[in-house]
Amino acid sequence: MKKQYIIPIFVPHLGCPNDCTFCNQVKISGEQKQVTANDVRDTIDYYLSNFKEKNTYKEVAFFGGSFTGIDVEKQNELLEAAYDYIKEKKIDGIRISTRPDYIDKTTLKRLKKYKVKTIELGCQSSNDFVLKKAKRGHTFEDIKKASKLIRWHRFNLGHQMMIGMQDSNELDDLQTAKDLARLKPKMVRIYPVLVIKGTELEKEMQEGNYEPLDLEKAIERCKEITYLFNSKKIKVIRIGLQTTDTICSPEKEGSEVVAGPYHEAFRQLVESAIYYDIIVNKIKNVNMTVKEVEIRVNPQDVNNVVGYKRENILKLKDAYDVDVKIEQDIKCQPGKIEVKPLKKYKEFQDDDEEI
Repeated sequence: MKKQYIIPIFVPHLGCPNDCTFCNQVKISGEQKQVTANDVRDTIDYYLSNFKEKNTYKEVAFFGGSFTGIDVEKQNELLEAAYDYIKEKKIDGIRISTRPDYIDKTTLKRLKKYKVKTIELGCQSSNDFVLKKAKRGHTFEDIKKASKLIRWHRFNLGHQMMIGMQDSNELDDLQTAKDLARLKPKMVRIYPVLVIKGTELEKEMQEGNYEPLDLEKAIERCKEITYLFNSKKIKVIRIGLQTTDTICSPEKEGSEVVAGPYHEAFRQLVESAIYYDIIVNKIKNVNMTVKEVEIRVNPQDVNNVVGYKRENILKLKDAYDVDVKIEQDIKCQPGKIEVKPLKKYKEFQDDDEEI
């Protein structure tokens, strides 16, 4: 399978009909000026000149705002600039993100002409009450209709959902994941709500009408949702907002994040939590008296198995008094681990008696 490179082009707030309570696209994307065809070409050229590997799948991605809500002439201008690189076989495809209520047959036929391959829908929730509270301006019915149209026209369907929205609880978030999974997207993004300066949500929080998730709850919730999507073979391509100069720790100067479960390694925390559960279950299945285990893992998964700042290793020692030996093995399938007991408590007790 070819390695995939994404060339991101941000079109902040263009096409959005209203301000969602949680959103400030300019601050989230870090972009303020209107994007032109020349900007598209300059960005593509820059990324192509810096990609190290040549035999890869390269895709231009228009993020931010609602792409199909932009003036059609502007859409065509930006798409045409990217499409030129497809015709020259320098890139392989285009992806866009947009709102579910800005999808129709005419729009999809036009996108198909420019070789757009992937359409991501900003769904956020499947609960109409939560969507209305966030001032999204669409319903879950719109999400269902758009998803079916996109799949019927043979685009790759992606969904974006949020956890911790106002008046949304854990059951609501899990139900959203289940509802979206039934619409059969190929990929999803999961975003915990962060409170951004200058948003209506910040005002709601200040007035005591909204309490953001803490980091531990956000990790646990994302973990359960990731389990669900993995079980349906739906690829989770992002967990948490991309860190930028302004989307960073609230303690950092210049940060636009007021509150919420921000962490620079949020995805790793979620995936490490998943691996921790897997390791514990495998150890329990082997023997409750395990003292030391060997974990064989593909090199690309080592960091998640060990955990952020060795958190998993330390937790296993603290909670179960188990020492862990990590062995990297390229023969191990990515995403899978093998746990082998090396020593048990009884063996240590026998050694002590001999001494």
